[in-house]
Amino acid sequence: MEKEWDIIEVLRHSRHDWLNKIQLIKGNLDLNRIERVKEIIEQIVIETQQETKLSNLKLPQFASLVLRANWDQHQFQLEYEVLDEGESLSINESQLTYWTESFFACLNDSVEPFQDNHLSISIEKLSNGARFFFDFRGIIKKIKLIEQFLAGSNQTEMELIIRQFSENELALEVFMPMA
Repeated sequence: MEKEWDIIEVLRHSRHDWLNKIQLIKGNLDLNRIERVKEIIEQIVIETQQETKLSNLKLPQFASLVLRANWDQHQFQLEYEVLDEGESLSINESQLTYWTESFFACLNDSVEPFQDNHLSISIEKLSNGARFFFDFRGIIKKIKLIEQFLAGSNQTEMELIIRQFSENELALEVFMPMA
């Protein structure tokens, strides 16, 4: 399921993303849209802070999956937020990463292509583990596929709660206890 990423490919994607951001800033400067430039720079700062928080969780497999998700040409855009500052998490990272990667694949196969599909992940560190909120907004065309995936997701260590599920929304909460 997982694609091998070498350093050259990672740098190529990262360079492309940064070039797009710089061109966006340059274009808005050329149009003398200073307020928009400030907004873009502020968004870049927020994204960079979130990357730092994600990296500081010391979950390298999971962080790698999330950081490169928008490079994998999914039928959805991924955003993420780490809600708390702090040190690393001690959870079953392999299980979390495998489940998340499988969820991405299932969601990718279930949604209407070329639509405004967005997945947001919020990560909350708790004293006894971590809670991961997966919130999808878009068009789900294969609800049964997601239902089957979720039914098979009853892992012993992980607690999955479905908060909302319809043709346009899927909200899940995954709790991972401390290892």
